[in-house]
Amino acid sequence: MNHSPHINGHDFRLLINPSWRPERRYDAEPRSLTAASCRRAVAEIRSWPGYAPSRLVELPGLARRLGVGGIAYQDEGGRFGVGSFKALGAPYALAAFLAARLSRRFRRRITSRDVLEGHYREACADYTAAAATDGNHGRALAWAAQQVGCRCVIYVPPAVSPGRVAAIAAYGAEIARIEGSYDEAVESCSQDCRRNDWLDITDTAPSTDLGTHGLTAARRVMAGYATIIDEALPRMGSAPTHFFAQGGVGGFAAGAGARLWQQLGDSRVRLVVVEPHRAACLFASAEAGEPRPAGGDLETVMQGLACGEVSAPAWDIVRQAATAFLTIDDRRAVEAMRLLASGAEDDPRLIAGETGGAGLAGLLAVADDAGARAALGLDRDSRVLLVGTETATDPKRYAELVGHPP
Repeated sequence: MNHSPHINGHDFRLLINPSWRPERRYDAEPRSLTAASCRRAVAEIRSWPGYAPSRLVELPGLARRLGVGGIAYQDEGGRFGVGSFKALGAPYALAAFLAARLSRRFRRRITSRDVLEGHYREACADYTAAAATDGNHGRALAWAAQQVGCRCVIYVPPAVSPGRVAAIAAYGAEIARIEGSYDEAVESCSQDCRRNDWLDITDTAPSTDLGTHGLTAARRVMAGYATIIDEALPRMGSAPTHFFAQGGVGGFAAGAGARLWQQLGDSRVRLVVVEPHRAACLFASAEAGEPRPAGGDLETVMQGLACGEVSAPAWDIVRQAATAFLTIDDRRAVEAMRLLASGAEDDPRLIAGETGGAGLAGLLAVADDAGARAALGLDRDSRVLLVGTETATDPKRYAELVGHPP
């Protein structure tokens, strides 16, 4: 491994996690996300009406081009018809909170499946769910609220594209427009939820103090993401050696990364967390050794990753599990979208939104850099797992970037 933790390429910054050691086993039971909570979430989600595993696609042509042994790409674009992996997190958290409240109200056990199947629509109408979003989380919550019959309010900062706002509203959600960043939208939503006794279905939390509503919601959201790993691993044949995961507030990297370690134990999966240059709160936190805000202006084509503050429970996991933190230029995200759309050699053509292909964008950024490859242990025997976290959730924007409709 490179003696310096920093490697800067012409369009990327790579930081090897100072606390990561290849011989150190990850704590499979961090208090922020236990194996039991992941198993419970996966079992619940698999029982939902309309559940089907996302497709896992092998990309041998792209693997040859990038000089790795294999690439497995899990495409989350079809998840429950919502268009992204977020359909695993927000709906699970909402259904769990509603089931708990209804169980107390009716003094009998009510499950999340009962709620999602619409058996308590009349009672659910008495509740309001709310969340801040940079696009996909709000859309997933709006879909879930429509399924169960509760009111939904989504807080949206200006950076979210009109197409994504329209998709949220199409599920019947009320749009609360916030002047400011995603993080300011999170705070505004949190204040209104406390004031009005709404269900705050957040995917981020400022603290790991146990028992707080925000932490419980964020943990449930992360647990839902474990479903991706439980679906992918049995179909991969051999275990992945590397996982390039989208950053954001850290919930996806933490949920999926923790589940890899829980499932594989001593197998050394190298988790590389990918962020835009201008919205890299996890990279900044890794440099400081504690949570720090992103230093950039959060302006990025990867709208789903335009987050300025880390989620504390996610950081609690990522700081242990991540091998490296990687920031990339926006052009890499567009390159990944176009590459997936065209296919490499005989690879299937895939549709990924600006954030959906960010894991691949990170791999593209380091693949031609000898120093980065050596630091990450990336070679011709490496087996890389990527997750296409969203389809073209804004078709107009997709067409502008890729050059043709999805």
